[in-house]
Amino acid sequence: MIRKLPSGKYRLYSESRDPRTGKRRNLGTFETRAAAVKHEREVQFFKRRGRGAIRRPPTR
Repeated sequence: MIRKLPSGKYRLYSESRDPRTGKRRNLGTFETRAAAVKHEREVQFFKRRGRGAIRRPPTR
């Protein structure tokens, strides 16, 4: 979720809320909306990818 701040910058928030505080996690502040959208796509990519994709089989 991207919101425009009073300063004119854009902040990316997590979609899910913290059950303890009820607030959303701040995922970064950006100068432009395009930069915030780009980072949101990067977050989604790594969130869906999983840990197993990082390791590569040994080369011989």
